[in-house]
Amino acid sequence: MTVYQISGPARRCVITDRELRPGEKFYSALFDEAGQFVRKDYAVDAWSGPPAGAFAHWLGRIPVSDKPVKPTINDELLLDCFTHLKGTTEPSKQNFRYVIGLLLMRRKRLKFDDVKKQSDGSEILILRDAKSGDRHETVDPRLNDEQMMTVQDEVFRVLGWE
Repeated sequence: MTVYQISGPARRCVITDRELRPGEKFYSALFDEAGQFVRKDYAVDAWSGPPAGAFAHWLGRIPVSDKPVKPTINDELLLDCFTHLKGTTEPSKQNFRYVIGLLLMRRKRLKFDDVKKQSDGSEILILRDAKSGDRHETVDPRLNDEQMMTVQDEVFRVLGWE
C-alpha cells in the first residue's frame, strides 16, 4: 500500500505564524515540493495572491466548532490538481490523479469516454471535461478497495475536506 505524506490544514498562517481563529477566512495553496504535496495556509490579510509555484489555491473558513462540517467540494480546484498531475510517472501521484478523476466523474464534471488497453495490459481512461470538452487521459492503477479509500482520504485531507 502506498503511504502519502500530505499535510492537512495547519490552522496557522505561514507568513505571520499567527493561529487562525474559528470562523476566520483563510487562503490555502497547494505546492509540489520535492515530490511531496505541501499545503500552506495564509491569513486573509497576509494573502497577496497565489504564491509562485502553487498549482492550486482556494479560500476556506476555520470551523467554528469541533463538530464535523460537510465539505464544500470545489470542482475547479479538483480539476486544477488533476491537470497539474498530468504526465506524472510516480505511482503515488498517478493514484492521487486517478482518484481525483473518479471524484470529478462522480460530480459529473468529467465524463467517461473510452479506455485504451496498453500492450503491457495496463489501461488508460479517456475522460472528457463536461464544460470545455477537453479530453484527459489517466492511468488506471487498479487500486483495491483499501488503497482507494486511503487515496481518497488523502485527497480530502490535503484539501481540508476531512
